[in-house]
Amino acid sequence: MEFYQSFWLGLTQGLTEFIPVSSSGHLEIVQEIMGGRTADFHLFLEFINLGTLLALLFFYRKRIVQICKDIFVKHNYKLLVNIIITTVPAVLAGLLLSDIIESNSFFSNMITIAVAMAVIGVLMVTIDKLPKMKKVKDENHLDKKRALYIGLAQCCALIPGTSRSGSTIVAGRLTGMDSESAANYSFLASIPIMLGVMCKQLISSSSRAYIAANWQMLLISNLIAFVSGLAAIYFVMKFLKKDGSLQIFGWYRIALATIVIIFQLIK
Repeated sequence: MEFYQSFWLGLTQGLTEFIPVSSSGHLEIVQEIMGGRTADFHLFLEFINLGTLLALLFFYRKRIVQICKDIFVKHNYKLLVNIIITTVPAVLAGLLLSDIIESNSFFSNMITIAVAMAVIGVLMVTIDKLPKMKKVKDENHLDKKRALYIGLAQCCALIPGTSRSGSTIVAGRLTGMDSESAANYSFLASIPIMLGVMCKQLISSSSRAYIAANWQMLLISNLIAFVSGLAAIYFVMKFLKKDGSLQIFGWYRIALATIVIIFQLIK
């Protein structure tokens, strides 16, 4: 992979991981614009998750400390249990399906990505009109059943174009949270998944060899992903406080999906 490719992919990862527009979809599109996939594309993408993971941990550092105090001092396990419930379906789905999805060209096809992007976009645009469960004050008051629903929705993120944050924020809204609380829960629940992906890669000897051979490129890409990812989290958390904010992301997804489909049909 060339340096300019790693730069743009790192920037794209950081900007789109937390904004609910699908980082995987955008990364596939950017890679297509730059001339198609390289042999180490998926491996590279898994390693630049480190930059966005560090951005997430930095943004929620005080919240994570508070959660630890709740667990070890106050013996309040409610949020932790909910996050585990939300995480388990995605972990199981990832273990069973991730290799199939990564190796099957159908899921990396631009049309498939565009359709997935558009479907979630439509849900975002129509979210206020869809039936919802009884209102929940915030992510701290979520019950186990709703946490499971969000976890099942998170499984959809295995399909490029869907978006982990997009699917879980939409699910959070449908289970009764407002957009800001749904985003907070979505991001907190993504931490175990992202940590798991990084640990899985570090266990592999071939992955460690890849790091050793490409550490300079990965260092720069992760630094770019960290800075842009942190900026994206601050932006999205502030933006989601506005009424109708989720719909704007939905219209963006629909517009981008339409452009991708048109170009693919012309191509």
